Amino acid sequence: MGAAVHDEILCQVTAYGVCGGMRVGVPLGTYRAPTLPLALWWLRDRAAWIADRLDPNPAAPFIPATALVQVADTVPDVSHAFRTWCSDAAGQENVADQLAAGQLMRFATQDDTTEYELLAESVDALRMRRAMPLLAGRVPLRD
Repeated sequence: MGAAVHDEILCQVTAYGVCGGMRVGVPLGTYRAPTLPLALWWLRDRAAWIADRLDPNPAAPFIPATALVQVADTVPDVSHAFRTWCSDAAGQENVADQLAAGQLMRFATQDDTTEYELLAESVDALRMRRAMPLLAGRVPLRD
């Protein structure tokens, strides 16, 4: 992992679906991580949290016996995608490098009804991008 120039990271998790013919996003969580390691931890934790809710252990005592049903093999497995993303050490290293360099990190996966998105970006990079139009419009001072 490279040197973390952009330490403070804004992390978001959103679910997108269609309601009334329009695409809508439902925020599932936001975290302003003070450090890169905490941002990575939070993103993995949220991904695992979603996976566990979409695909819980059928033997869990809080799940009624008839509450879970098997889905068709053709339905994309969001839980598997999230669990794979969480356990991919090289991929996590790449995410850390992206964020440390001030780049936007996005991971998205979907099933037949919903798209789930993990998004993270350096707070410094966000600020710099917002300031660019202001800086570009400045007229140089004359002596």
